[in-house]
Amino acid sequence: MLRRGSALPVQSDGRTVLPQEIAIRLGVFVALLVLMGAAEAQWPRRERSCSRGRRWPNNLGIAALNSLTVRAIPPGSATAVAMLVEARHWGLFAAINPARWVEFVITLVVLDGVIYGQHVLFHAVPVLWRVHRMHHADLDFDVTTGVRFHPIEICISAVIKSVAVAILGAPAVAVLSFEVLLNATSMFNHANLALSSGTDRMLRWVTVTPDMHRVHHSILVRETNSNFGFNLSLWDRLFGTYCAQPSAGHRGMTIGLEQFRDPADERLDRMLLQPWRGGTGAYPILRENAR
Repeated sequence: MLRRGSALPVQSDGRTVLPQEIAIRLGVFVALLVLMGAAEAQWPRRERSCSRGRRWPNNLGIAALNSLTVRAIPPGSATAVAMLVEARHWGLFAAINPARWVEFVITLVVLDGVIYGQHVLFHAVPVLWRVHRMHHADLDFDVTTGVRFHPIEICISAVIKSVAVAILGAPAVAVLSFEVLLNATSMFNHANLALSSGTDRMLRWVTVTPDMHRVHHSILVRETNSNFGFNLSLWDRLFGTYCAQPSAGHRGMTIGLEQFRDPADERLDRMLLQPWRGGTGAYPILRENAR
């Protein structure tokens, strides 16, 4: 049985299927990659230190691997979990039965807060930082950085999101909308895109802009451990992790990490091995606070 207003199929063995999810997410991804890539070429914020030909195949290769990895692990996605939860009438929303639009808004906001908290956690705990640092080891900052995450991190994130979805009893349409929005905002706020100061100032009161998130990719520890938001900017302001600008300026700042400065580290095989290479370094928040 499905909740009111739901027309999403659930298989009898509990595994869920949403064929249109793949098409929607892939369509949005390709459209934004083309759009942001063209915008970066027309209005770049910084000069590139590495060519697209060297970086993009590896970053996009990681994104493709991540998509296949998540699909291979039951139930396959947070949207699939939401469909199962809806069919079984599990979670908070099933108990209190709010209006569908209320469920939709709460789901978007709560999941965004969960992703903020997850991001802080990956910076706080040294072993999780080892997994997350592949994202920060990119020597440049552009639209493909927004999809460059280690498969282990993607799997952990999928579990965290799925638990949050199950607790909420979030509707599948809201979860799918959040996943699409998260991917879209990640590609936007990682873009090497020059916005006017007025546009940036206005947008960042609501969402994370490229200039706001670029600070997070600074080589400096105190700047790396700031601006954790991906979509809504309010979390950084609310929890005191907001940093307005990099100390060296956007054109003068160094992108990346102290440990991985060799362009050869941009190869796909070396990126996948980064969690096991070298020491943890000085970046984890718990280690930084212990000094």
